[in-house]
Amino acid sequence: MIVRKLRLAVTALAATAALGLVTAAPAAATVSGDGGNRIGVLTYGAGAYVKEGGLSAPWTHERAAVSQLVLSGDRIGVLTDTGDAYVKEGGLSAGWVHELAGVRQIALAGDRIGVLTLFGDAYVKEGGLSAPWTHELAGVKELELSGNRIGVVTEGGDAYVKEGGLSATWTHELAGVAGLDLSGDRIGVLTTGGDAYVKEGGLSAGWVHELAGVSQLELSGNRIGVLTTAGNALVKEGGLSAAWTQVQQNTLQIALSGARIGVVVANGDAYVKEGGLSAAWTHELAQVAELALS
Repeated sequence: MIVRKLRLAVTALAATAALGLVTAAPAAATVSGDGGNRIGVLTYGAGAYVKEGGLSAPWTHERAAVSQLVLSGDRIGVLTDTGDAYVKEGGLSAGWVHELAGVRQIALAGDRIGVLTLFGDAYVKEGGLSAPWTHELAGVKELELSGNRIGVVTEGGDAYVKEGGLSATWTHELAGVAGLDLSGDRIGVLTTGGDAYVKEGGLSAGWVHELAGVSQLELSGNRIGVLTTAGNALVKEGGLSAAWTQVQQNTLQIALSGARIGVVVANGDAYVKEGGLSAAWTHELAQVAELALS
């Protein structure tokens, strides 16, 4: 989960607020994946790029004027600066399908697509890109998807997760939540006080306190990654009580996907490593605003 400060805040949201329509803030969202081989970046001024394959594969320019980029399997989703959500499926140069207007966050997982509207309504669809929407909940500030789980954080800071069909019942997870992350049977929350907690198993499993002083929490498989308020990127592998390994310092963002770890450092350079926690970094691109892994 990364709390975004994106161009959407000064385009679609600012414009609609000026008209007195809505004053919603940009949403938090995960930037981590599920072991895919795609890497995506949002650059300053040039839009969204994605590569597929090895860490040194060439980049494909996907779209300009993008505020959010999400990757899942062979799907790519973008949120434009004007609040339009688009998804493509297949190759990197596939055509876009317009999903919805008036959006402030998009989420992807498998054959599910989720959107959070400017008015705080969460919708999810399942199946093809043109499948119908199911309204999940109102008063939402963050939406997350993973497998057959859907998670939300409400405007009041309550985290809820459901498992199964789109109309399954919600389970209340925790209050005082700033951000939520889902991966497989793990649920992670970042509290408003900067504490990271993760649970594993059922929706009502017990929480394990992971770390204090956290500004970003990411989950992927059996890895947990955090960015501390001091700018240190830490990752653990294995059980919830495994030891932390510091993988980078002076960090603005961390992302995880399977055996890959990605970071954006203070000067805007994006790096990704693959393999063990102490593997060497590969420089991906400069002038990066945000990094996403599939």
